[in-house]
Amino acid sequence: MLYFHYTEKLIGLQDLIVKNVAQDQNSTTIFAQMPRKPHNCPCCHTSTDKIHDYRKQCIKDIPAFGKSTTIVIRKRRYVCPNCGKRFYEDIPFLPRYHRMTNRLVAYVIDKLKSEYSFTSVAKNVNLSVSSVIRIFDIVAFPKPRKLPRVFAIDEFKGNTGNIKYQCIVTDPASGRVLDILPERSQQYLIEYLKQWNTKSRKRVKYFVSDMWQQYTDIASAFFKNATQIIDRYHFIRQIIWAFDNVRKRIQKIYGKEYRLLFKHSKRLLIKRAEKLKDYEKERINSMMYISDELRAAYHLKEAFYEVLDAPNRAIAKRLMSDWILSAQDSGIPEYRSCSNTLINWQTGILNSFDVPYSNGFTEGCNNKIKVLKRNAYGYRNFERFRKRILHMFAHQQT
Repeated sequence: MLYFHYTEKLIGLQDLIVKNVAQDQNSTTIFAQMPRKPHNCPCCHTSTDKIHDYRKQCIKDIPAFGKSTTIVIRKRRYVCPNCGKRFYEDIPFLPRYHRMTNRLVAYVIDKLKSEYSFTSVAKNVNLSVSSVIRIFDIVAFPKPRKLPRVFAIDEFKGNTGNIKYQCIVTDPASGRVLDILPERSQQYLIEYLKQWNTKSRKRVKYFVSDMWQQYTDIASAFFKNATQIIDRYHFIRQIIWAFDNVRKRIQKIYGKEYRLLFKHSKRLLIKRAEKLKDYEKERINSMMYISDELRAAYHLKEAFYEVLDAPNRAIAKRLMSDWILSAQDSGIPEYRSCSNTLINWQTGILNSFDVPYSNGFTEGCNNKIKVLKRNAYGYRNFERFRKRILHMFAHQQT
């Protein structure tokens, strides 16, 4: 009796009386029943404890000690002495018509807060994949009711719903993911933002995005009071791309030995000079002597880091203007194209020096979304993909 007392405590289900426990290598089966007590008839509300018969019901519970768990309950069916109605006894941890405990449902939903796929969670709890999906479908994430002070948007490659790119909307100031959008087309973004009135949109003071024209057009139309900020990562990337294209072009001129040297040194060439170790500096210097154009491109790349280190907008503007002139005078076509891009986006780039906001948080979220998508081998249903993402980040933001 003492053994079963502790078994009941260990199981942790209210009022459950354990009669026997059977185990094999992969599963645990618990044979149990509820205590007999009077029940009210659902028709006439007469109290009765008269038993009509018993039925066995198999109920799935949360896994324990690395094994799946099944509870076999000897379920009573009572009969009302007044109206003759037959009805089953109440089981607190088992909703009507269900074949799994409340805590198993909660356990599945909790597991899906991570990057696990539906399939891996299903294997863990000994349920079918369709059952896990049905459980998750009860989770709901409505559209955000109000817009944040800092509105950040970025796209990621979701390939769901026959659309290549989806959008993520975040509030980098509070570190919250606000919504996931099925596409990034201008028409959809316009319809999406129309759900908030002008007063709500005026609440947005900063709009953070990458260098995609449709985002800035949307910001100009819907967030007229907001300062548009170009994320630092995206305009730094323009410089890196320009330098890397110079490297690719130059390495084609030389023999196989030098081509392999340049190719295998890609990351080293991009790395900031002040972070290089002594042996890495020697390797860089040896490559600089091979090509004057590569040396000039490398110095321009390093010079731009001085722009990034500017403490305020005024100094950044002066340093950027000097850099643009140097890039245009260098005669390197890749840098001329890059400098034109910086001129076109100069206002948004310089705004990034005035405020601490960027898409760094958003890009971090995108990396986790990639893991979620990779674990599941992609999602065909956008709404389910959206809820998985929001569910994952809602847990991390609490």
